[in-house]
Amino acid sequence: AVENDLRVKVSRHVSYLLRHNPEAVQMDDEGFVELDQLVSKLRRRFPTVDRKLLIEIFEQSERRRFEIVGDKIRALYGHTIDVKMNLEEDAQIERLYHGTTSQAAKQILGKGLQPMRRRGVHLSPTEEIAHEVGKRRTNNPVILVVDAAEARSHGIRFYRATDKVYVCKYVPTKYIKMFHP
Repeated sequence: AVENDLRVKVSRHVSYLLRHNPEAVQMDDEGFVELDQLVSKLRRRFPTVDRKLLIEIFEQSERRRFEIVGDKIRALYGHTIDVKMNLEEDAQIERLYHGTTSQAAKQILGKGLQPMRRRGVHLSPTEEIAHEVGKRRTNNPVILVVDAAEARSHGIRFYRATDKVYVCKYVPTKYIKMFHP
């Protein structure tokens, strides 16, 4: 349990550094940081962390939050800082889903899906994944469905960050409905 607790704390701290705090690590404009530099930064707080453990944490994570390319690593989504992600646009997906609280759902149905403090809106490719995401904030999440095909036909672009996370800048209310299976 101690080992798992350490992994969770390290993963959360890496998320914080790579998504929100570029001053703490030398980050390029695409959000990449040298793995060795990240390890030495992490060791100040977590002395037992090494490169092998860090890579293990990322590979064993259920959600793919990070990308390792060569000797560099970056967060794939969730940024509050401006990074050039160069994500691939998805021109096929018909529907996307968003799991949230009932209170937030009312606001979304009134104002659309907005990125809030992040660089983009996060959407899920399935109702099940959206439900998982919503469970992080409430025991009884509300699932919203986005008519991605219709929104795309009016110029809204959706980008695939991972197999479980899609992002876009904003979704107007006219493309969002409550999901009823």
